[in-house]
Amino acid sequence: MNKNIGILTAGGDSPGLNAAIRAIGKSALSSGMHVIGFRDGFRGLMENRTLRLGLETLSSILTRGGTILGTSRDKPHKMPVGSEIMDMTQVICDNYRHHNLDALICIGGGGTQKNAYRLAQKGLNILTLPKTIDNDVAMTDVTFGFHTAMEIATEAIDRLHSTAHSHHRIIVVEIMGHNAGWLALGAGMAGGADVILIPEIPYDLEAITNAIRKRKQRGTNFSIVAVAEGALCLAEYQRYVGLKQAKSEAKEKEDGKALKKAEEALLEFAAHRSTNTLRLSQELEKMTGLESRVTILGYYQRGGTPSAADRMLATRLGSACVDYIAQGIGGVMIAADRDGTRAVPLAEVVGKKKLVPQDHPWVLAARKVGTCMGD
Repeated sequence: MNKNIGILTAGGDSPGLNAAIRAIGKSALSSGMHVIGFRDGFRGLMENRTLRLGLETLSSILTRGGTILGTSRDKPHKMPVGSEIMDMTQVICDNYRHHNLDALICIGGGGTQKNAYRLAQKGLNILTLPKTIDNDVAMTDVTFGFHTAMEIATEAIDRLHSTAHSHHRIIVVEIMGHNAGWLALGAGMAGGADVILIPEIPYDLEAITNAIRKRKQRGTNFSIVAVAEGALCLAEYQRYVGLKQAKSEAKEKEDGKALKKAEEALLEFAAHRSTNTLRLSQELEKMTGLESRVTILGYYQRGGTPSAADRMLATRLGSACVDYIAQGIGGVMIAADRDGTRAVPLAEVVGKKKLVPQDHPWVLAARKVGTCMGD
């Protein structure tokens, strides 16, 4: 087909990125296309730093974690250049044309979808793949990286059970997820956590305490609390909603002073929010009389070898992406749709997050087996 394809990976690293690069590269090469990778996300595209993706480069990367292309969180329209923040969109467009690209595939989460859409609006032929351990990209059944992270977090909870049981402690396990609780919910259920706290369901400290006290009364002097890093108590949640609303209203009224004030308040809230898990642990210890300890899984959750499920998903989406390019389809995200895929217009993806509905089957199942959801 003699088409030229570019690939970049942006945002946080995630298991399955190399599997996706391999699938795109091998499928494209077998169709007579030429493939080039850009290093370190949109920054590499701006700086024209490339890696030719031939069969030798693609060999043996299926099982490797991370990304052979490297990644960054740089945005085309707000990119640090020296001591300044500059709009480098035109430079990126020029480099796209310099390489005679017929399509650019951007692999990433919600932020990458937004940045890719901006480039599509400039006339570039863009396709994206959804990856993130948070599983919060809209319009796709699942994102690759999620399954591996859930397995890792579940194993951590499994191992913490023995320590909690032996020392009669509460172990509070912080799991990634600022806005979406899929990872904490899935790992908490699979690991048998006694309490699961997610951002979508504001928690009541008294409700959590009562659940732990009931276990203590039954002779079970330990509990596992799986908490997403973005989970908030009801009062903090209401404050957060109020701050977001104030920012939105200031933007709508184009009130620069009010907007700056709202943004500063949100930054202050975020700094306070980062210590939520520690404060939760301290409060539970006071209210239950049981020792409480915190384990923060952090970046451990998104490193290492991707699971078989994530390798399969990344391979499926990557190879399908090349098929869509061959059909002349662009400006889309390649979404997982049951056992198949579908091309979703980027305009329908950006600005949205796939959050956990309060009536989701996972939530209902967790409640039925006696898991406290904090409310």
